[in-house]
Amino acid sequence: MIEVSEALTRILSTIAPLGIETVSLMDATGRICAAPVLARLSNPPAAVSAMDGYAVRAADATTGATLRVIGEAPAGHPSDLSVTDGTCLRIFTGSAIPAGADSVLIQENTTREGERITVTEGVTAGRFIRPQGLDFAKGQSLVPAGRRLSARDIGLAAAGNCPWLTVRRRPRVAILSTGDEIVLPGEAPPPGSIVGSAAFMLAALLRRAGAEPVILPVARDTPASLREAASGLGAIDLLLTIGGASVGDYDLVKSALGEEGLVTDFWKIAMRPGKPLMFGHLGATPVIGLPGNPVAAFVCSVVFVLPALRAMTGETVSDDGTEPAVLGCDVPANDHRFDHLRATLVRQPDGTLRATPFARQDSSMMAPLAACDALVLREPHAAAAQKGEVCRIIRFATFVD
Repeated sequence: MIEVSEALTRILSTIAPLGIETVSLMDATGRICAAPVLARLSNPPAAVSAMDGYAVRAADATTGATLRVIGEAPAGHPSDLSVTDGTCLRIFTGSAIPAGADSVLIQENTTREGERITVTEGVTAGRFIRPQGLDFAKGQSLVPAGRRLSARDIGLAAAGNCPWLTVRRRPRVAILSTGDEIVLPGEAPPPGSIVGSAAFMLAALLRRAGAEPVILPVARDTPASLREAASGLGAIDLLLTIGGASVGDYDLVKSALGEEGLVTDFWKIAMRPGKPLMFGHLGATPVIGLPGNPVAAFVCSVVFVLPALRAMTGETVSDDGTEPAVLGCDVPANDHRFDHLRATLVRQPDGTLRATPFARQDSSMMAPLAACDALVLREPHAAAAQKGEVCRIIRFATFVD
């Protein structure tokens, strides 16, 4: 068995970024930016007013002064008039600042009679003016390459007059469940069968991660069925198999796909849950063979598949995805396998997170997985730890919800 860190390094070392495509702003949310988004104009494009009031010369707009109103300029309708000694121009929030003016006198600090105003509180130069490029300048980088585009990024790109964005292509991921015992949700399971939940769970996880999952028909426990599934994959970027990668008489993925050209890199890791994890290539397509137990398949997808997708899309990740918490209960010493304990999280009054692992960590139990908030990470041979000690966790809310 190899260590988790080595397994991840070996997987990522073979992953190449996918190609790029251009999409509209409406289709860009959640995609990975493949090239910096550069502003096509400054924002604001010209100096504008931040308030409703009057464009003035600060030297004229002293307390008690009287100014003549020479016109008005609503937002979107710049005036050709210039503000000169003793004059002002009625403007509104977003109005372009006219020539000659150097400040905005807000309407609350004036009284008006006809076409003249009296200043009740003076103003300083530059007051209530948003200068050209206050937000950003033309040519400035607004969104860096490698970022997953959020709603705020889309708004910023739109403000920069960028209707099209260059993004990485979505990874196409095929999911192949194996086993004679698997039936689809909604079917009446015959004796000895189980409902195949893992494929649908992983498809949901992959879709939230920005991939395009395809659930393949279940491959039965015969070499011919597995070879047939592998031969009809089409153009995909990653193949995930579920089950069939252990050492039982009916765990046939490694041997059957080997006949189709699968080159195996490794197939056992020192991890719990998830020991029977396989990795290799079928032609140019990476293949990750996940354990058959749904919880183990999910945890292995969090640890290995999601980083592989980030490598494919060139997503920039600033940390390892873990964070500190304190244990909500005692945990025993660990053995030689890297443990991932399903746990609930509670925010304590001092702001720290308290992670409490479930008492039972059976990798076939879906209800605790759905109820948990994080994985508590336990290094190989870690000593027993007591309630209140600091631990490291992977919080699901950062990438699953």
